[in-house]
Amino acid sequence: MTGATAPGAKAPGTAGLTLIFTGNGKGKTTSALGLAFRALGHGFPVAIIQFIKGSWKYGELEAAKSFAGLLDFHVMGKGFTWKSDNLDEDIKTAQDAWKFAKETILAGHHKLVILDELTYLITYNMVEESEILAVIARKPQGMHLVITGRNASAGLIAHADLVTEMQEIKHPYKKGIKAQKGIEF
Repeated sequence: MTGATAPGAKAPGTAGLTLIFTGNGKGKTTSALGLAFRALGHGFPVAIIQFIKGSWKYGELEAAKSFAGLLDFHVMGKGFTWKSDNLDEDIKTAQDAWKFAKETILAGHHKLVILDELTYLITYNMVEESEILAVIARKPQGMHLVITGRNASAGLIAHADLVTEMQEIKHPYKKGIKAQKGIEF
């Protein structure tokens, strides 16, 4: 049968994908935001949930205001956890953010859900990998998930449809150039 989909295979254009942008190189969140912009251009509702980013004034938050009604943007973290003064509080914040993400995914109102820096919740043992994988397995059929962050776990990689690793070759920070508005935030 020409054009038929094999049993158990995803039909082209109908099944939501799980994409992971990982690695030590820059560009993971930026790639995810590019996909959000593309989806919004097609009129798809998008949710972005950031797990680690905190109180900086990120350019994407300002741009999000232009997409009111289609884009739900949630900054759920408090900053860079590896420099934390209160790890217990950070774990509670991460678990609350994961609960919100889980509810958002399972509600099924969005065509694209971006889980920015989710990998760190597994890396820092804040949320069990098995809990996250169970939610990914239950996501609505037409929903796309994008997961970003360094050191994606083996389980996440195994469940993903696409995994891209950003590799750092050269970075201006090594020359003493700090994060710049419009590029890093």
